Amino acid sequence: MTDKVFDNNQVNIAGEVVGDFKYSHEVFGEGFYILDISVNRLSDSYDIIPLMVSERLIDIKKDYKGQYLEVSGQFRSYNRHDETKNRLVLSVFVREVTVCEPGYESAKPNYIFLDGFICKQPVYRKTPLGREIADILLAVNRPYGKSDYIPCICWGRNARYAEKFPVGGHVQVWGRIQSREYQKKISENEFEKRVAYEVSVSKLEYVENEAE
Repeated sequence: MTDKVFDNNQVNIAGEVVGDFKYSHEVFGEGFYILDISVNRLSDSYDIIPLMVSERLIDIKKDYKGQYLEVSGQFRSYNRHDETKNRLVLSVFVREVTVCEPGYESAKPNYIFLDGFICKQPVYRKTPLGREIADILLAVNRPYGKSDYIPCICWGRNARYAEKFPVGGHVQVWGRIQSREYQKKISENEFEKRVAYEVSVSKLEYVENEAE
């Protein structure tokens, strides 16, 4: 049962460590830490992806900056109460981690597969240059009645396809995790730089309801 549920959220990430371990929380005496890694895109840019890793998987007292890690796990979300509202916080929950040898190249440096359900009406729009985009929010079930809420962004014909998805529709997506900086308005004259994480969709399929 549990293994089957885990199949609906699969991530493989490989990149260079660019920060220190930051304490996140503890569950039954097991400490969890956030660690940022830089993952190259096919272009010259890169994404900074936060990993949520247990102290039982890696030596959190060691400095890994500049080293390459490859991890597999799941893309997870939780709500953090921030002043007057909740913020959706996303990270890769690590199940396996490998410290790579210099020169190692991963076959899947940034891969994600999600199988979930549309939980709000898709938003279709065009950029000033005419590029088609659709935003979808996918609820991906976990065991014990929990779900992760994953923002996904579709392009071109995928955007036109996703625009028609109904709320509650069953969808599978393949793609990569990307980071995006934006300015959050704090007050009339004050802005704060924040980072959003989302899945850039390369392929998606609408799953028709199976016959009862």
